[in-house]
Amino acid sequence: MDLALAAPLLATLVTGVACGLLFKKFKVPAGYLIGAFAGVAVLSVSTGFVWLPAETRVLVQIIAGAFVGCSIERSDLARMRRFAKPIVLMLATFLALNLVLGFAIWALSPLDLVTSLMCAVPGGINDTPIVAADMGANAPAVTIMQLIRQVLGIGVFPLMIAAFDRLRTESGHPDVNTQSLGATDEKRTKSKQRSAASTVAALAVAAAAGILGKATGIPGLTFTASIMAVLVLKLAFDFAFIPKGVKKGCQLLAGCYLGTLLTAQGLAGLADLAVPALILVAGYTLNCFAAGKLESKLFGYGRKEGMLIASPAGASDMALILDDLDVKNTDVIIMQVIRAAFVMAFFPQIINLICYFIEG
Repeated sequence: MDLALAAPLLATLVTGVACGLLFKKFKVPAGYLIGAFAGVAVLSVSTGFVWLPAETRVLVQIIAGAFVGCSIERSDLARMRRFAKPIVLMLATFLALNLVLGFAIWALSPLDLVTSLMCAVPGGINDTPIVAADMGANAPAVTIMQLIRQVLGIGVFPLMIAAFDRLRTESGHPDVNTQSLGATDEKRTKSKQRSAASTVAALAVAAAAGILGKATGIPGLTFTASIMAVLVLKLAFDFAFIPKGVKKGCQLLAGCYLGTLLTAQGLAGLADLAVPALILVAGYTLNCFAAGKLESKLFGYGRKEGMLIASPAGASDMALILDDLDVKNTDVIIMQVIRAAFVMAFFPQIINLICYFIEG
């Protein structure tokens, strides 16, 4: 490595890690990634004294793909058979929502098509911007829009769902489906294989698949291939595990990389996100009510359960939200885990095809 790059590399990593830890300490949603992104972005815009190797994006996708692949347990697939139809409805509505919001953002803002569609992806805030960067989208814009979605799912929708349920109950419409399809006392059966060897195996398989995916030249396939390879390893041999510490490091590194992509010139373009943000908020709010109603009416879920299934919060956040809303049905968590894995594995490739046919 050129010695001239050592100083900005060190400055980028120190700034990103310090800010990521600080944001996490103050319990900011996705604090590691957002803090690192914010710190490095400020350094980049103000001084330009930032640098990370281009290969960082590939490394982050491989590690993140391994973690997503490890998130599905064998017990999840066994339980899926009981509620396959609600899952299909959930994924179909999220895909339709992604496309409708993406095209609306593209039509009503200066953002290009791939950026608009990736802004509306209901995936993980830690993964989506990195995949978006690999696809040639405006990664800082996608990061900010994904943060808005995350805040909606964690901080706004639980309050809205609780208030709506209370209002309906007080107006003479009690929730008659509070106990429905799910196993209320059943817990997810997690893999007991958590050795260092299983971690090495998962990372090795993810790296091999990710590199092959990268070699195809198809944007986003690095991440998708890593997910699918580790998922096969996990489900076939139960020999794949990524510790939380590795995930935290990946989040910090991803935030640092995304921060280096924001320049002083690019900062001026972020003012164009006001309209896309309004579209995103309106779309996800409408989906929470409409898709939640469908889940309740068609499959017997409770009012709160249906709306939580249609919420854009992540699976780990959902566990906390369920407790806060006094919802016992763990099917909601399983469906959110499946949603996260499916969305990040397939939605970017669907977006690739759409952009290919529209833009050539």
